[in-house]
Amino acid sequence: MSYEQPVLPRSAGSIPARRVQQSWPADRDFRILSIDGGGIRGVFPAGVLADFEATLGADASIVEYFDLVAGTSTGGILALGLGAGKSAREIRDLYMHRGPQIFPPVWDNAAGRIWKFIRNNFINAAFHRYNRLALERTLQEFLGEKLLGESKVRHVIPSFDGRFSEVFLFKTRHHADYEQDWRRKMVEVALATSAAPTIYRALDTGGFRLIDGGVWANNPLMLAVIEAMVCYDVPPERIKILSIGCGQDPFRVTRRMAVGGLFHWRGVIGAAMHAQSLAATNQARLLLGPQNVVRIDPAITGAPIELDDYRRAMDELLPAVAGAVAAHRDRVCSMFLAQKVAPFVPVPTPSGMDVRRAIDEAAVAG
Repeated sequence: MSYEQPVLPRSAGSIPARRVQQSWPADRDFRILSIDGGGIRGVFPAGVLADFEATLGADASIVEYFDLVAGTSTGGILALGLGAGKSAREIRDLYMHRGPQIFPPVWDNAAGRIWKFIRNNFINAAFHRYNRLALERTLQEFLGEKLLGESKVRHVIPSFDGRFSEVFLFKTRHHADYEQDWRRKMVEVALATSAAPTIYRALDTGGFRLIDGGVWANNPLMLAVIEAMVCYDVPPERIKILSIGCGQDPFRVTRRMAVGGLFHWRGVIGAAMHAQSLAATNQARLLLGPQNVVRIDPAITGAPIELDDYRRAMDELLPAVAGAVAAHRDRVCSMFLAQKVAPFVPVPTPSGMDVRRAIDEAAVAG
């Protein structure tokens, strides 16, 4: 989309005062599900959620046990899928079966390794790695024409606007101040939050140039906490969080890196994402109490699993699901899965019309 359109920065619509908090039952927890970014490694959180969902019954949906679902990049796709009414099993299967179309594996031989080295270190130095068409087609088939306003749960989905150099958050209409995002298609939101700069080109939409939310909030845990505390009069001790990662890559400064230089530090974005995730998790534990934050993250041994490495994600992360679920089953079941949350009802639109009715009438009007 051309920048010729008259459009204002996202921040231009910010309110000049604190939001008016909505009431929240004093005896009810506010339960948050937060899912990290990580490309095809998103099969791990999808698998974890699918396994927990299976314990709830054949037709149960795990999203019915959370008041807000936040997700970045691949985590944003997971969050939107749950909000669209898809089961965690369906989302896990999507990663398993459509992953090779989105991120075609290279040959598992010497020629494949040589090609991958050339692509990642030379070709990818100047161009994005993949065409977004395969991802867009998959999302279109999976999410259809659903709008963010049709989600079954509250959402906070981060992106970054490169036109005005601002952080960008997509939110459902769970507060009267949120007047725009509910009209956006879920597919658009998913493409915006997952536009990893080295993997895909930026997404031009609505006059903005959006890239992956992972550049500033790969772990959206604290975004969700702030959202709960700003929008509702819920005390911190009543906020409970299930945070699921895609596998943290330990970042260590080698002797070569210690001398500095762009070449040696070309992977610094990984360090930034790792540090941001650690900071967000620790901040939440300090603010809410360690007992209110459950963090599930697979341990990655050996070399980091790249965002598009379908083969290693299936071979190493899927098998790690069972152990992670077993280690956290009792705590997750008691804190989050004992009973469903109250159904999410979006705040009426500025015209006073119910969001879903407004969507239906807009569809009829064409």
